Amino acid sequence: MSISSIATSGLSAASLRANVAARNIANVRTTGPLPASSGSGAPAGAGSSGIAPTFPAAYVPLRVDQVDQSSGSTPGGTVATVSTVSPSYIAQFDPSAPFANQDGLVAAPNVDLADQFVQLATAKYSFMANSKVIQAYSETEKSLLDITA
Repeated sequence: MSISSIATSGLSAASLRANVAARNIANVRTTGPLPASSGSGAPAGAGSSGIAPTFPAAYVPLRVDQVDQSSGSTPGGTVATVSTVSPSYIAQFDPSAPFANQDGLVAAPNVDLADQFVQLATAKYSFMANSKVIQAYSETEKSLLDITA
């Protein structure tokens, strides 16, 4: 794998990390009904007909897992994959929500804001470092061409 493709894979991973963190931060307050733990009775908000209105589910937060790329005869670079956070929600008290259960609880995304800002900082510095690698490689290549010309 070439130096530029290794650095490009790092840029791609940093971009993905920033996008996922931004998405998690933007949706930190996107709550929904708690998933039914058992099939007993109608959910909160059900009318006398027993038919409950449908509400969107709580936002499911994501995380980025990044590992080194070790395939082929010349390993190098990184691979980033997105997966869901587990558990994806926490119970939060919000009795004013139309989808709150009998105890006033709703499902809130399991997002740690401090961790998301750390992920943004990590993405920023990773992006800077990998772009410097590409810049240094480009300058070195140019100076080599100047020497041989």
